[in-house]
Amino acid sequence: GAPPSWAQPAAHPALASMGPAQKPNVCRQLSRRALGFFSRDAGVVQRTNLGILRALVCQESTKFKNVWTTHSKSPIAYERGRIYFDNYRCCVSSVASEPRKLYEMPKCSKSEKIEDALLWECPVGEILPNPSDYKSSLIALTAHNWLFRISATTGKVLEKIYLASYCKFRYLSWDTPQEVIAVKSAQNKGSVLARQDWPSGLFSGDIYLSPQIFGNVTDATLSHGILIVMYSSGLVRLYSFQAITEQFMQQKLDLGCACRWGGTAGTVGEAPFGIPCNIKITDTPPLLFEVSSLENAFQIGGHPWHYIITPNKKKQKGVFHICALKDNSLAKNGIQEMECCSLESDWIYFHPDASGRIIHVGPNQVKVLKLNEVENNSAQHQISEDFVILANREKNKNENLPTVTASGRVVKRTFNLLDDDPEQETFKIVDYEDELDLLSVVAVTQIDAEGKAHLDFHCNEYGTLLKSIPLVESWDVTYSHEVYFDRDLVLHIEQKPSRVFSCYVYQMVCDPGEEETTNRSCEKE
Repeated sequence: GAPPSWAQPAAHPALASMGPAQKPNVCRQLSRRALGFFSRDAGVVQRTNLGILRALVCQESTKFKNVWTTHSKSPIAYERGRIYFDNYRCCVSSVASEPRKLYEMPKCSKSEKIEDALLWECPVGEILPNPSDYKSSLIALTAHNWLFRISATTGKVLEKIYLASYCKFRYLSWDTPQEVIAVKSAQNKGSVLARQDWPSGLFSGDIYLSPQIFGNVTDATLSHGILIVMYSSGLVRLYSFQAITEQFMQQKLDLGCACRWGGTAGTVGEAPFGIPCNIKITDTPPLLFEVSSLENAFQIGGHPWHYIITPNKKKQKGVFHICALKDNSLAKNGIQEMECCSLESDWIYFHPDASGRIIHVGPNQVKVLKLNEVENNSAQHQISEDFVILANREKNKNENLPTVTASGRVVKRTFNLLDDDPEQETFKIVDYEDELDLLSVVAVTQIDAEGKAHLDFHCNEYGTLLKSIPLVESWDVTYSHEVYFDRDLVLHIEQKPSRVFSCYVYQMVCDPGEEETTNRSCEKE
């Protein structure tokens, strides 16, 4: 069903009074904060602060300046104001006016390098054993199967767990965000998944997906206590991890405790004993849900629960079905297809703002869809447009242009450009800044031999364009790109051929020499 009222996204106080002719008054908000007008609710102060920051980000005189550019031969990662280099060995803070190095860990061999990492921040409402547990940490998985908890500010190893020697672990993900970690192996003959509750130190289980029970699994993962198993045929199956644990766990394991397993004694989580595979599935577990989708594309979200798939036929690529999870019924207007001719496919996903909406991105438009009850039929839901963001394009450019031959005869050429033709503005990346409640959209246009990109900020409620930031570096559409917008920071990471990575950091600057003449309010047009 619908989420409770307290779970709905709250409007920013600094923007609540914005009307067609009224600017957000930052000075008034600061004065009210200093006088303690918001002290009755701890969350109000934070929302007020973010409302002030949003007003500053979107005002006309604010610029985003390229303050730092660097290049690397190894992948570059970004997480919450920190830029990581050299397989997470070096960490640079992007919060200061100019990026500065926080730490650099000692060099290590290839077998000890960090394969994957997650930023872990203190969970709310739990009493933790050590003071350092309340500070941000990097959970890092190494190539030789160690799981490290590293201080996010100093690089010091605070805690370490040895996983096992019987398989190669390679991937980390959140099962429950900021609470439970899933560690996945890179095995061809069946996946191994380990589930670790990091704050409490409890180990939930180590599971082997045997081909004899599950068949030829191509991928598997854990999410919110659900085991998701995928097959090359497009089949996706969901199982309850808790039910599997209760039925098939052979022995409960506690990290740091003595254990005897298979005639060998050792300490759980220490080398060379590690963590035994303590869940042995001997029979097919109860199936929660099953669906077939092209390329295993499957998402769950919305209020009430719905899922998105593409029918499992190649000719259906780019066609998305939105169905109710409870009975698999197709929502009214639940078949979404962008009528576009492009080299790159459009993509769709549930909006990360927990509103239950859906974002559908094509080369020249971004549709934000909403899920509503059908009038006079509360059991069925329908899909309708909330708003649409359109690319800035010239209509009928280069279409039906006449050509004059040498003899003077006029010949009309008729052709249509691709919707993602590089000479037209094309959407490449769409993201959501949750703290400022803004949609960020990267649009790229090829000018002569060089691609130029700009990052646009749109009101998340109505889609109104509030701010546009040009990126100074050229944008090659054949490269891989990531763009992050985080409060007052914009960061662009690109991967060039031959594994050359570049990082461009932009920070917000307010130009006192320019006065704001235009007020772009977040209102429905």
